[in-house]
Formats: sequence, structure tokens, C-alpha cells
Amino acid sequence: MKYLVGKKIGMTQIFDEEGTVTPVSVIEVEPNVVVQKKTIETDGYNAVQVATGVVKAKKLNKPEKGHFDKSGVEYRRHVSEFRTDDVDSFNIGDEIKVDIFEVAEHVDVTGTSKGKGTQGVIKRHNFGRGRETHGSKFHRMPGGMGAASYPGRVWKNHRMAGKMGNEKVTVQNLEIVRIDTDKNLILVKGAIPGNKKGTVKIKSSVKTTK
Repeated sequence: MKYLVGKKIGMTQIFDEEGTVTPVSVIEVEPNVVVQKKTIETDGYNAVQVATGVVKAKKLNKPEKGHFDKSGVEYRRHVSEFRTDDVDSFNIGDEIKVDIFEVAEHVDVTGTSKGKGTQGVIKRHNFGRGRETHGSKFHRMPGGMGAASYPGRVWKNHRMAGKMGNEKVTVQNLEIVRIDTDKNLILVKGAIPGNKKGTVKIKSSVKTTK
């Protein structure tokens, strides 16, 4: 599996030779450094841990510093890991860059969606609204909860107003349109979750492979 941790820069659009416009999300990927290798014998599963984003020592606590000191890797801000059965092909200290992916390859991008605070049922769950005329008092309310004499309560997981956004979201099967190895950029077709400068994880698509 191919895997990288990057930073969302924003969205733009590019034109091909025929003049067709394509909306793309720009992801900046600093070289990911291998910090640790996990195996079934030592940890119960196979995985590779990578880190990115150089950070000052004062930004880390003692356990985090010790983890990097043990690996002999410069202090990094973000640490993530991905599961793979091909652990032996990675060595501690190796750098993984954008050139592991290719143009036209499909990837899945995971990030934290934008937080929208507390929202009502219309925005949060796409409920229909009530009429605005003839003295109606029902406009943007949730409506009946379906609880009469039985069961006499609201069922769990009933769709209601509440917190919206700020949760883990994965957008699958996005096509890589362009790769800039000089600037460490990956341009994928379409939108990806999160705010600008938010951390995202890019991995090989589970649905489509080149």
C-alpha cells in the first residue's frame, strides 16, 4: 500500500491541452520519514509508522522526544502509521515522497471535516421545512418524535439537532491529476475534507487501482 501524510493547501483549477477545466485540491506533502516498523511478533500486527513536519524540541514532551531519539530521526510534528505486509521493504530513516504516486492513479483522502457548530435538522439532516403562510407555526422544527403511549420515549439515534462537522471523513477514489516533485505537491480531482492547512492522509484507493 502507498501512504503519505500531507497538508491541504486549498482548491484551484487547471486546464488541459484541449481547454477543459478541472477543479483540483492541492496537497503539500513534506517528505515522510519512517520512524518505526511494527511486526506481528513485537506488536501483534504489521505496520509502518511515519512522521512529518519538522518541529522544535520544546514543542514535544519527553515520551515523544524519546521515541524520535530511539529512531535517530529529527523531531517531527505529526506521527501516523499504516498497515502493510511489506514491512521489510522499509527502513527506519527512509523518506517517502510524492513520487511514490503516479498521475491518473486513484487514492483515498482522509481528513477532519470543517466544524459547523450546533445546527438544526434542516441543515444537519436535510429535513423538509414547514409552510410559511396561513398562520402556520411550523417552519424549521424537527416535528414529531414518534413516541406515543408506546414506547413513551424517543428512540436512540433519532435524527435531531446537534453538533455538525469536525469528524473524520474519507473521500474515496479521487484521481491524481498532477504531481509536482519540485514543490512536493499532489493535485487530486475534486474536493477533500478539512480546512486549509489541515492534515490529510493519502493512501491507495481500496476501490480502484491503476
